[in-house]
Amino acid sequence: MKKMHDEYLSPFSWRYGSEKMRKIWSEKNKRLLWREIWTALAEVQVDFGLVTVEQAANLRAHKNEVDILQALEIEGQIHHDLMAELRVFGEQSALGGKILHLGATSADIQDNADALRMRLSMDLVLEKLGELLLVLAQRVETWVDTPIIAFTHLQPAEPSTLGYRLAVYAQDLLLDYETIKTTRKMIKGKGFKGAVGSAASFSELLGKDKFPEFEDKISSRLDLPFYSVTTQTYPRKQDYQVLCGLSGLGASLHKFALDIRILQSPVIGELSEPFGSKQVGSSAMPFKRNPINAEKIDSLARLLAQKPRTAWDNAAHSSLERTLDDSANRRVILPESFLIVDELLRSSLKIIKGLQVDETAIERNLSTYGQFAGVERVLMALAKSGADRQEMHERLRDHSMNAWRDVRETGSNSLEERLLSDLKILEFIPKDELVDLLDIRAYIGDAPERAKRLANEIRVRVLD
Repeated sequence: MKKMHDEYLSPFSWRYGSEKMRKIWSEKNKRLLWREIWTALAEVQVDFGLVTVEQAANLRAHKNEVDILQALEIEGQIHHDLMAELRVFGEQSALGGKILHLGATSADIQDNADALRMRLSMDLVLEKLGELLLVLAQRVETWVDTPIIAFTHLQPAEPSTLGYRLAVYAQDLLLDYETIKTTRKMIKGKGFKGAVGSAASFSELLGKDKFPEFEDKISSRLDLPFYSVTTQTYPRKQDYQVLCGLSGLGASLHKFALDIRILQSPVIGELSEPFGSKQVGSSAMPFKRNPINAEKIDSLARLLAQKPRTAWDNAAHSSLERTLDDSANRRVILPESFLIVDELLRSSLKIIKGLQVDETAIERNLSTYGQFAGVERVLMALAKSGADRQEMHERLRDHSMNAWRDVRETGSNSLEERLLSDLKILEFIPKDELVDLLDIRAYIGDAPERAKRLANEIRVRVLD
């Protein structure tokens, strides 16, 4: 199917996601997987006397001869994509085509192929997420001792370190890594249980006592475990669990990107994503350096967050043994969810590898706002020295509000000057000690040590 740019193309066909992920969800790969499953079915049926060695070999010989145009032409007449592919495969395999699909129903082929595609996709996601985590761990260690002013409620709060802030993102992503890894291990196919999951057709062909061995052999050949109980399809709750794991990863990357956007604003200006020498930020404002990668991450992650909702509906609304009202949307939500995650990881890796740190801006913000955090230290020292805590809290609050007004109006922080001129405070704390208390660059607790431990944990768990 040739892409025609005078017709609608999904952005996921060319703009978002890697070529490798697109190939997993391509129409060709889907049909190749269908053919592999049909061939595996026939090869196992040889062991049970239902198919000859020559018939199975004939299918294997023609397995890769996908002809999508011919299949689409047939589908236009019969309105069934799998049956159209089956007819093409059967015509190509004169001997094996006679027994193709023996005992199976469409979902026996389609659902097992979907499970295989999801596993391949999750392997790719884990590979890229692992790479992102390892780079992030290195960045944590690089800046683990670099003091910054931290923000709560988007207001300057107390100091932290840049490495510790990055460790917050890394910890979330490590949780996502473990969740996706666990979910990947749990993925199962439908197996070959027929139209309602009873396995009546294969029990008729083989005898009920031989069906478990038969299905186990196909499972082994496909390297895909099967659900023991299904309807016509595998439980649609599986799709929901998979998309929830991907959506959770999207939430973590959305927070990371949103913070980069905030910190790239010139008002703070501490971090920024890489910006190409010929990159254009705005068609109207040539000076703009917009955080386009971080904005793209947040935009796509917002879309990803909605995908589990549809998967939930598919699971909840799957009436009795099967309805087909999930089929059309699954053609969209499964590939798009994985392609979104793929693009999120690619863009996040680009940002973290090329992350630009403005140490001048970090120092400016720390100098401007950091002393306010020192007020807490001063209050604790005053209480330890015997001062009335409530009285001192009010005095410090008054000084802080006035100094904050000065910062807004003049850009200069007058807090230290105000505290050093307060004779009541000086009754309990000497001037030199007061100055030391207001220098809060070391007021970071054990944050660096915990960030380093997390970086080491990431290496152990990703490289294991």
